Formats: sequence, structure tokens, C-alpha cells
Amino acid sequence: LDPTVKLVQDNPCLTEFITSVLALPEPSPSILSFTLRLAGILAASENRFQHLQQEKLLVRLFGTDGPLSSAVWEDASVRSGWVEGVHSMMHHQPALYFLCNGGGIDVIFALQGDPSLFVASAASRLLVHMLILSVESETTKPLSTKDCDWPACAQVIIKHIEDSLQSSSASHIEQSLKLLTSLFGSCRATWTEVLWLGIAEQIESFLTEESVQAQHMLANLLLNMAWSPVFCDTEGSFWALVTSALEHLTPVQAGPLAVGILRLYKCPQDVRIQALTVLLQPMDCILRAASQPLEYAGLLDESVSDPATVESLLSSKSSCASLLCQTLAHLEELLSLIYLPVDLPYTSLLRSLMTILQFCNGFLNPASPLGSVISRILINCFRVQRSALDVLAALSERKGDFVFSVSGCDTLIGSLFDVLLAYLESPNTSPTVLKKTFQATSKWLVRLHELSCSNSQWQQTEKILEDVFLVLQKHLCSPCWEVRDSSLEFLTVLIKCLRDQDEFRQSLLSSEVPRLTENLLEDPESYVRASAVTAVGHLAFITYFAPESPVVGNQYNKENTVAKLQEILSTDPEGFPRRAVISIFTKWLRQGCTGQLEDTEQFVSRVIQTVESDLDWEVRLGGLELVEVFCSQTICQLGLPKCSYAPASSAVTSSIHQNESLQIFCRAKLFSFLFQSLCDCDKPVGQRACDILLSLRGNFSPISTLKDSQGTEESPAGQSIAWLQRTLRQGSLAQNFPTDGGNRVDFEDPESMMLALGTIDLEELHDELNKSSDHVEKSPQSLLQDIVATVGTIEENEADCY
Repeated sequence: LDPTVKLVQDNPCLTEFITSVLALPEPSPSILSFTLRLAGILAASENRFQHLQQEKLLVRLFGTDGPLSSAVWEDASVRSGWVEGVHSMMHHQPALYFLCNGGGIDVIFALQGDPSLFVASAASRLLVHMLILSVESETTKPLSTKDCDWPACAQVIIKHIEDSLQSSSASHIEQSLKLLTSLFGSCRATWTEVLWLGIAEQIESFLTEESVQAQHMLANLLLNMAWSPVFCDTEGSFWALVTSALEHLTPVQAGPLAVGILRLYKCPQDVRIQALTVLLQPMDCILRAASQPLEYAGLLDESVSDPATVESLLSSKSSCASLLCQTLAHLEELLSLIYLPVDLPYTSLLRSLMTILQFCNGFLNPASPLGSVISRILINCFRVQRSALDVLAALSERKGDFVFSVSGCDTLIGSLFDVLLAYLESPNTSPTVLKKTFQATSKWLVRLHELSCSNSQWQQTEKILEDVFLVLQKHLCSPCWEVRDSSLEFLTVLIKCLRDQDEFRQSLLSSEVPRLTENLLEDPESYVRASAVTAVGHLAFITYFAPESPVVGNQYNKENTVAKLQEILSTDPEGFPRRAVISIFTKWLRQGCTGQLEDTEQFVSRVIQTVESDLDWEVRLGGLELVEVFCSQTICQLGLPKCSYAPASSAVTSSIHQNESLQIFCRAKLFSFLFQSLCDCDKPVGQRACDILLSLRGNFSPISTLKDSQGTEESPAGQSIAWLQRTLRQGSLAQNFPTDGGNRVDFEDPESMMLALGTIDLEELHDELNKSSDHVEKSPQSLLQDIVATVGTIEENEADCY
């Protein structure tokens, strides 16, 4: 007996359920929808399909006498269930014939225009699936454009597509274009070209016929075709159509097509240049509108379409911002590519971006009438400001492509920072735009350092940094917490990128920024306190930890700052600042900034004793990261052979170093923290603690193992370790087990800890901690319990149960 049919025969409840639902005079729409889906899944196997056919169940569900002709069909969930059920069974020719011969295909055609978008979309996907199934399962030779060569079902679908495209109904045309877009996007077979040849002329006519409103759908269709090897490898009519589309579509419609074309590797160079021209046309128009006659070279030598069209859109209040935002988004997408298949006019593009930003803040008085109109429309337009600043930031990172001419570099860079500083200084700049301005400024300051090669440029850099820190001082005192927060984030980024540069350090330390930053550790807003902690932590690399501080004096007190951060870690009521502190402490430790080994030991011990009782699991997890770094550094410094950086040492020396590091970890109370963390109620904490203990066991290579530790329980230490193992097996139920002397385990005794590492089955704990809850929640028993739980409250929990 066929195993697929055996499923149905061994479980008669399946067919009985379907029969009982069909017997109901007025079945619930959701139950009927479920039944249609279930039947479709069962009928996906050809043998089960035949079995259900013999029982006459499929015709009663999916035929004309089924739900199609009843009042329940008005419910969208039933229509959705019908389409999904048909889609599920559509894996073999008998299902195809059943639907086509039973009139079901006409139902699908009608559902393409269903008021429910979910149903309409599913119907379109189903037709694509049926067309592919029909052609690929019923043809044995290459297809031609003659109807008789297409299989019967495919002929019906293709004729429907052709008739819809030639109809006067806009909705029918859109339905067929959606279907074709989906087909060319999912099927790369050569027969798709045969289908295309029959409809290409009709599609092309949509570009020139003003009466047809389908142009907005052509970009996606052509892009999906361009990604298919069937079309992108051809030299002829397809690329001519793409060229025609770039010329005839509106700038808003052509934009997505242009940027999609520019992402392609296989594309004729002339088409690629045309796509870039379409994309740059609005930016070129902006540059030309700013000054008459044109002060600098524009972006384009010639336009693809009539420049008046773009000028008209930019001079209209309803379309100007939308066109610019779309263009800028496409440019940002293009600039994010590692390899650009075209050369962008970077310098002109930069000038165009600066012009847009000056239009938006009213700092430019254009000479041309068009420029005056655009300026009035864009004044204080936050959307365009944000988009332009994003592109400006992206432009700074094109390091390999972007080469300034030596003569114009100082002037251009000076103008750029004039624009950025104007935004930073303006009281009208919104907090969101200010944040974007900070991001662009930090990236261009880093770029400026790379470009600074002459004395004049060094002077220019110092002047810009001085201006930036003056503005930053004001923003650190802003009444708006978002501004204070963004300012601190900006400062942190600058320190990360430029802390090794003398002129940066001198400009920073001669300003009021460090003092104001430390003051913000007591800010009333927790986000700001967290950002202040991070900024102060990075500032310490300059003020405390630098070999030679560029400023002489005692205004920076390392102990006071560390004490402040430790106070925040132990007393701050919000989690964000505490997380920031533990992150900074770990960063200091990783960079070797916490002093000699003895000082570091005390530092780590104090921190973990604070962290172990923290209610925020991310703070506890941060504490474990600190422990992991400390362990790794200690083992490396003492030269244990497990450390890849340590020199080889003798067995005796290794044993001495092993004992020494073990004593350090015990004195620092590391093991108490690690074993307690194994029972943490938050799984990530327990997992990290277990990983660290396994790593330590590997480094110490304890003599005791699970196999030869059978008699360890007889000694007092062995009994306490056995108690610890039993406690750990309780997991989070034992999370509050005591860590003082009354718990029978001395976590500060090196011998006990060596015995614990060798005896406790850490692998078992590791497997238990890493086990997903799916083994309980997704079991058949769990599912049945969920279903049983809904009995009596079916209306409330129907969706969850399903």
C-alpha cells in the first residue's frame, strides 16, 4: 500500500472530519477555511488526491457545488482557504486537470480582482504556479509562439493574460502586469522568453499611450526581467524597451528602475549611463537652479528626458520633497555598494547636496526664479534634510573613488563644514536632523584628517575642530534631552576615531567639553546618563590612560571618575547607565588600562560583587564578560601553556603559575560569581558562566575527572562539591543559594575549586542550558494540551488554537 495513502487510511478521522464539516448546513467560515487548507495539503500527493477523489470530497470542496455557490463564500477567510488549498494540491497533473476541467480556473481569474488584497495576491501567485506546472510537466520539446504548442492549461492562462492586457480595464491590465512581474521574478526558464515575445509589443505601447495608467507597474516588471539570465544576456529588443522606459516614465517612476539597473553587473554600458543620468537629473537641476549662470560644472552633459519635467516637479509643493527624498534614497543605496559599476561625479554631487541643505535652512539666496521657488518649498523640510545628510555621510566613505583636486580641496571642504556648522548652530535644527548632522560631521572630520596633507589644511582642521567643540559645548547644556544625548554620542564617535591625533586631543582638552560631559553623569534622563558614561569612559583614554597628556594640570582626577562610575553601577535606578558602566569597565580592562595585576584584581573583585546582585540580566552578563577578559589576561600574563600568546614553560613552572592564577581568581571571588550565575533565572547568563568555567577547566587541566571521582564525597570538601552539583542541577530553582560560609562550599579555597572544576559535570549543565524550550512547547503533547485548553472558550481562543 502506498505510504501516502496509508496516512489517510490509518487516520480515518481526517476524512471523517472533512465529511462532517461538509454535512453542516451552515459551517463556521473559519472551520470551513481550515478544512479547505487541510484537504489541499492532503491532496498534494497524487495518490492521496485520487483517494480523496474517489470519496468525492474534493469536488464538494473545490468544485462548483461547494462553497463557491453558498453564502459563506462572501467571507474572505473562506476564499483565502480555497485559494491556499488549491495551491497546496497543485503539485501534479491530475490536480491541474481537475481544476481546469471543473471551471476552477475561472474562479481564480475572478479572485485576482478580489476586494481582499490577501486573496487577490494569493490568486495571482496561484496562477503563476499553475502556469509553470503546466508548461514544465506537459511539454517535451522547446516551445514556439504558436498556440498549439502550449499545453491546454497554459494556453488558457496565457490567453487570459493577453486579453487582460488588451482590455480597456485598468484593473485587468494591472492584474496581468502583477502576474507577469511575479512570473519573471520566480521563473528563469527559456520558455518565458517565448511568452514575452507574444506580449512585448503590447507592453511597449503602455509607455507611449497616455490613456493607459499602467506605467507605474512597468519598472518592477522590467527589473525582474533584467535579473533573469533569459533577458539580461540578450542584446536586442529587451534593452531597447528598458531604454524607452527610462525615457518615457516620469522621474518618480523611472527612479526605482534606474537604481535597479545600476546594481546589475550584466547590462549594456549605454543603458547603465542612461540609468545614472535619470538618477542624477534632479540633483543636476538643483545645482543649476542655485546660480545663473552656473558657477560650477553640473552633474550631467545631457539629459535623458526633458529637463522641464524635472523642473516642473521640483517647483511643485506637492512633488518637490517626494522626488528629492526618493532620489537621495536611491543615491544612498548606490553609495553603499562595495563595487560601483559606474563613475559618479562625486565633487558635483557633493556641491548639489550642500545646495539642497542650504535651500532647506534658508542660507542660500538663489539668483534664478526656479531656485527661489525651490528654496521657498524646501525651507525647514525635515524629510529632505535627513535624506541629504544620510547621502552626505555615505559620500564621505567612498575613499577609493573620491579624489579632490589639490587646488579646490580647501575651498570645497571649507564650504562643506560651513554648511554642517550652520546646521549645528541653528536653533531651528530639529533634534532628529541634528543627530544626522552629527553623524555626517563625524564622518567628514575623519575624512578631513585623511585629506590633511598641507600646512594650510592642518590650520583649516584646527579651526574646524575649534568651531565644532564650541558648538558642542552649547548642545551639552541643551534643555532638550535628545540633543544632549546626540551630542554625547557624537563626542564618543570622535574620540574613538581621532583620539590618536594631537590636534584633536589639544582642541578637545582646551575646551569645556570634558567638564560638561562629566557633569552629565548626573543628568535626570537615564539615556543621557548612559551616553555620558560611555563618553567619559572613552574620554579617559585621553585624560587618564594616554602615555603623555597634551594638557598639563590636575583638573582630571582618575580616582574621582572611577568612583563616580562605580557609584552609578551600584545605585543608578535605571538599567541603561549601569549597562554602560560595565561595558566601559570591560573596555578599560581589555585595553590594559586598569593598572598592575594586583590593582586589576581588586578592581574586578569590587565590580563583580556589585554586579552579582544586579536585577538587570544584561548587567550580570556584562559582569561575566569582564570576568572572561580578566581570566584570559591573567592566564596570559602568568604564562600558562594554554594561552597562545604565552611562551612555553616547564611543567614545574606551569604548575606554579597554575596555582598562582587559581589563587588570584579565588581572592577576587570569581568562582562564587560564576557558580551562582549558573543558576541565574535568565538563560544567557547561565550559558556564559558555563562557557567560562569550561574554558577555565581546560586551562587548569584538573587531575580529577568524572570517571575517577567516585570517592570524593567521603571527604568534607567532596561532600560540599556533591552538594553544589545537586544544587546546580536544579537550575534557576536554586538561583538564591547562599554564597557565604554556610553553604558548605568554600569558593575562595583553590583546592576546593580545582576539585569542583574536575568533578562537576559541566558538559551536562552546558547541554541543559543550551536546550531549546521547543522540545516542550512544540511537542505533539503540548499542542494537544493547547487544543484541550480551548474547549469551552472557543470564541476567545479560536485563532490561537488554529
